[in-house]
Amino acid sequence: MRPAWSVIWFTTLLGCAQGLVVALALAGLQPGGAAVPVLRDGLLLAFALGAVALGCSFAHLGQPLRAWRAAAMWRSSWLSREVIAAPAFLALSLASALLLDRQGAWPGWLRALSVLAALLLWLCTGKVYAAIAFIREWATPLTPLNFALMGLASGHLLGAAWLALHHAPAAAWLQRLALLWSLLAWMSRAGALARLRHLRRAGSTQGAIGAGSRPVRQVSRGFTAGSFNLEEFGLHASALLLRRLRSLYMLAGFALPTLALAGIAWSQPRASWLLGLLIVQFTALLGERWDFFAQVDHPQNHYYAAAQ
Repeated sequence: MRPAWSVIWFTTLLGCAQGLVVALALAGLQPGGAAVPVLRDGLLLAFALGAVALGCSFAHLGQPLRAWRAAAMWRSSWLSREVIAAPAFLALSLASALLLDRQGAWPGWLRALSVLAALLLWLCTGKVYAAIAFIREWATPLTPLNFALMGLASGHLLGAAWLALHHAPAAAWLQRLALLWSLLAWMSRAGALARLRHLRRAGSTQGAIGAGSRPVRQVSRGFTAGSFNLEEFGLHASALLLRRLRSLYMLAGFALPTLALAGIAWSQPRASWLLGLLIVQFTALLGERWDFFAQVDHPQNHYYAAAQ
């Protein structure tokens, strides 16, 4: 499929913001791990990242002013649940920052709600794609798991850099947790790619036109000019390009941060190193998310594909 950059930025930025809130919540559990102003400003940073991500999500809407209607089907639609969960997560992040400023402490109930909101949002975002059974590339529990693990990895790396910048003791803890999440994300994404290599294409030309088991030979793609179906559901990129992209983001987004963090995990955290790793990892995760959408061979392509 043709990836939409607005959705790529939305899911990657929002995942990092969710991971940052979880990281700050864990840092706040350590006595003296981080000063209240550091946690408060970190939560405001997470809110800002999430707000930018939410703004990106409007870029691919035909009628942005009607976006609120997407929440109407919350009983059956994971997309509707995501539309509700994302603002709820941002509201809890902002409320946590404001209460930290007034009370000088992060109330336990609000911290738990913020973490729960982040986890539920990852579930909703992942299930938006995993629930589409006929797109086999997405229809796997690995989809929401990968969304969560990548967000935790980038968010904890950002949290470690933020706390290291302010010389907070909890930075060392978050640095080690970032190593754990990066390793788990690496293993999970590698498993998803291994599954993809053995995946059979969904549907058939016979099924696309309701011909049952009768042999059907396609002699025309059905169009004499360009169309939405051909542009949005078909990706004009070579297999060599996709293989190189996957090698690059697996190296820069998973292998390099994991090995680098393993080397410095028990040393004094340095904000400049962690920030550099974050930039490399986040850029690679954008490439990973592009491939996540580009890897899909939509079943409708059986009918609209060029005749062989």
